[in-house]
Amino acid sequence: MDVKSLLHRALSMLGGLFATDIGIDLGTANTLVYVRGEGIVLCEPSVVAVAKDSHEVLKVGAEAKEMLGRTPGNIMAIRPLKDGVIADFDATEAMLRRFIEKANPRRYLASPRVVVAIPSGITEVEKRAVKESAQRAGAREVFLIEEPMAAAIGVGLPIADPSGNMIIDIGGGTTEIAVISLSGIVYSSSIKMGGDKWDQAILEHVRRTYNLLIGERTAEMIKMKIGSAYPLEKEITLEIRGRDMVTGLPKTVVVSSEEVREALRDHVHKIVESVRLALEKTPPELSADLIDKGIVLAGGGALLKGLDRLIAEETGLPVIIADDPITAVAIGTGKVLEEEEFLWRVTVPVKYE
Repeated sequence: MDVKSLLHRALSMLGGLFATDIGIDLGTANTLVYVRGEGIVLCEPSVVAVAKDSHEVLKVGAEAKEMLGRTPGNIMAIRPLKDGVIADFDATEAMLRRFIEKANPRRYLASPRVVVAIPSGITEVEKRAVKESAQRAGAREVFLIEEPMAAAIGVGLPIADPSGNMIIDIGGGTTEIAVISLSGIVYSSSIKMGGDKWDQAILEHVRRTYNLLIGERTAEMIKMKIGSAYPLEKEITLEIRGRDMVTGLPKTVVVSSEEVREALRDHVHKIVESVRLALEKTPPELSADLIDKGIVLAGGGALLKGLDRLIAEETGLPVIIADDPITAVAIGTGKVLEEEEFLWRVTVPVKYE
């Protein structure tokens, strides 16, 4: 290691005496913040409410999500990330600033170092956008880590060993699939498929089948309560409410788990096909390791009923759902912050041309 690098790290560590190191899982649906030494201190929806005329940020996170579909004409409730990447730079920066301020009460003494998890398939331009957003939001130093690597670390996989570890992280905007060995990603793929697409599929199914308009929050509730990827032992139903497209009046209908599963079938199948492709691309020696170790599911999408069973049936490998799949990536960013050498080994550089 050269003198310049040593000096850079020394100065970084000195700044850390006065600031809080923060790990951020910047998700399309939710953002989680991990504070070194404290654990996860914040888990809020990635939603920002802004005034249409002035573009002033009014609410962020849970308070803003409550406004989705319920705002007056002069207020917009928006999701600043789409498919795992920044769609609205200013709103993302404002959201990050609020979250960093909440997590770092000592920000007036020194700015924090921040590790941000990113999808594995994003471009250099998108990486720069994430890094610059975090810097402008108040970070002293920003490191980026690919989401499947952070998830693998978060669930406790032995990524440093010379053996294969397979992780599937299903978020709101993307599904990340990776095979990891010797602290590096041997194969990875990122598809724009996740919980948001599932919500949209349910919303469209209800509209086509029942002529009923429902909002994003209702579609998400249906997914969580009766959504499934594999036939249930006992199928269930749910009463939902929305607006009749013909009369324009409020209306109540009952939907079943079978029809919701059918609405999700094509989307779930895309994930299964991507998993099969990843296994085909994995080196034979690492594939052999997966016979015993199996595949680990992380991310909020891992909680879809029966998804583990479907993937196991399609691949012939054991599939394990992480103990707390929603927090896996955020915990991974935190663990990286705990070990200085690890931080520099698994984070990814950002190229400026």
